[in-house]
Amino acid sequence: MENIDYKELGFGYVKTDYNVRCRYADGAWGVPYVSESEEVSIPIAASCLHYGQEAFEGMKAFRGVDGKVRIFRMRDGARRLQSSCRGIVMPELPEEMFCGMVKQVVELNAKYIPPYESGAALYIRPLLIGTTAQVGVKPAKEYLFIVFVTPVGPYFPNGFGISDFVIMRDYDRAAPLGTGRYKVGGNYAAGMLPNHIAHKQGYAGEFYLDAKEKRFIDECGAANFFGIKDGAYITPASSSILPSITNKTLMQLARGLGLRVEQRPVAEEELAELEEAGACGTAAVISPIGRIDDPVRGVSYQISKDGQPGPWSTKLYKAIRAIQYGEAPDTHAWTTLLDI
Repeated sequence: MENIDYKELGFGYVKTDYNVRCRYADGAWGVPYVSESEEVSIPIAASCLHYGQEAFEGMKAFRGVDGKVRIFRMRDGARRLQSSCRGIVMPELPEEMFCGMVKQVVELNAKYIPPYESGAALYIRPLLIGTTAQVGVKPAKEYLFIVFVTPVGPYFPNGFGISDFVIMRDYDRAAPLGTGRYKVGGNYAAGMLPNHIAHKQGYAGEFYLDAKEKRFIDECGAANFFGIKDGAYITPASSSILPSITNKTLMQLARGLGLRVEQRPVAEEELAELEEAGACGTAAVISPIGRIDDPVRGVSYQISKDGQPGPWSTKLYKAIRAIQYGEAPDTHAWTTLLDI
């Protein structure tokens, strides 16, 4: 679109032309259909509005160096949505239907895919909501699945630049045996206030410790956390952490680059030993961390000594981006290629 300055685009919402929808009723999924509307009509008593029966995914499509479009790890998104559905008792969307609708919506909105080298991408948002009108706390019987897209720029204003974070001891994102492992809206609502406080204090975002002991690193805002130490890529293991597809990708790339991968509990004190650290997710890919403050304990962990992303974070960032843009071979079959 000639009216969009893709190089100046932030991570927001831009209306596109079409979305693709499918309804679930009477125990079965219907036939997907195309809509030009941005709006959804649901009852005021819909279960998604009152009891949080909703789940979503996030992925991106990229215009590559060869002019072709690549959707990154689409099937992983389909499977993670199925996991979220099992977690809050919603009907699982068949993987092939999910993938077909994602490809269709990208093709329908091809003119909004940012050009190669713009630094922007087409963000894909699959959304599943319970639409049954009821006031009792129970799973809905009808659901609406929607896939829409919007062009986006970097999640953090400084892109692949150093960001500082703060540990929020007075807030929990998710309980160990709760819904933290699922991509549902309630987890993000729980982080709204601490994120707001962190931003007011001048930080890029907030860190959560485990809700049970307040000893171990959990998540970094809405992203997974990783650190580099002694030739190892280290990332927390916890039942309350969302299994990030980006983190899963980085772990595999790290092994290929010669790093050991350790997925285990990471005590807060270990932050002092890290050579590099970052927050990772679909939106930001990697946000290298400069400093992490713990105001309650009066401790500050200076990760980046020179104010620049570390060498391993840079290698990992370049490796994933090269695959997404078709600059490097996709030896892991992570991308779905569209010739549009």
